[in-house]
Amino acid sequence: MKILTNVVLTGALMLSAAHAEPIKLKLSSISSDRAKAYLVVVKPFVDAVNAEGNGRIEIVAYFSGRISPALTEQPDTVIDGRADLAMIFPSYSPGRFPDAGVLQLPGLFHDAQEATYVFRRLVEKGAMSGITDFIVVGVTMGPAEIINTRKQTASFADLKGQTIRVNNSIQGDALRRLGAIPVELPLKAAMDSLGQGKIDGATSPPFLLFDYGIGRLTSKHFLIEAGGVPAALIMNRKTFDSLPPQDQALIRKYGGSWLDKRSAALAVALNEEVLTQISADPLRAVVSPSPAEQAESQRVFDSVIEEWARARPRNQELLALAREEIANYRKGE
Repeated sequence: MKILTNVVLTGALMLSAAHAEPIKLKLSSISSDRAKAYLVVVKPFVDAVNAEGNGRIEIVAYFSGRISPALTEQPDTVIDGRADLAMIFPSYSPGRFPDAGVLQLPGLFHDAQEATYVFRRLVEKGAMSGITDFIVVGVTMGPAEIINTRKQTASFADLKGQTIRVNNSIQGDALRRLGAIPVELPLKAAMDSLGQGKIDGATSPPFLLFDYGIGRLTSKHFLIEAGGVPAALIMNRKTFDSLPPQDQALIRKYGGSWLDKRSAALAVALNEEVLTQISADPLRAVVSPSPAEQAESQRVFDSVIEEWARARPRNQELLALAREEIANYRKGE
């Protein structure tokens, strides 16, 4: 009788476990599920975890700002528990993430993969204040932003006097030194300002040109590489610590370098695809700086980097760390 009771009890527990609801993690995204920022930074992780979680753990994404429509409030959704994970852009919250500036320096990195590697290493070293308050599931540096205008922009001479949307103050400093009039705006606000004729152009990486409408409102593309934009997928530490060990292991498995490398590679591939598309369009002008202009832009970028480093001792430390990791990456290449 006792054996039969144990068998029945074991069977009931197994049946209960089989029908248990999965652990559901809420993810906040201001973009839609079709936006390239989501497809690049977040979707590979969500798909992998949900597939291997096999009903045990599930990430549920809330798109288009359903949890919070404000870009700068995305970290708050994770801090206050409205979301367990969120996609953030540190450059739009310099007060909260003051060390992210080192990632935005124009002319410092060779490409997005290199910049993404440095981003991860700085996180692992605890060098990115604000960001390391969270579990940093994934990091990505987008491809360098180019200048997209309505007016003909085939040289620095054409750029002079044009009002250009920039992503951050560092990028603004660089474009000011090249003769443009920078205006710091998020991409969505840049589209509105372009439509209203308030600005002449906007910086954006090619792969995001059509997500925010910039590509519909501009047709001249000057391929000066004015620095990239850092993005990260963050998670609440308490939420992570509360998960069963097997679920923590699953998040570690598909976060970190696994996600970083895929995100950077996907961003580069999409960037090349859009660049090829606009280059083949007879209604668009895609122009690379001349060798002399490339040399001049690098001199300008170097001066921006030097001035940024002098602004505070911490910046000098960050720049030294970044250059150390750049050297490590290039040795590995």
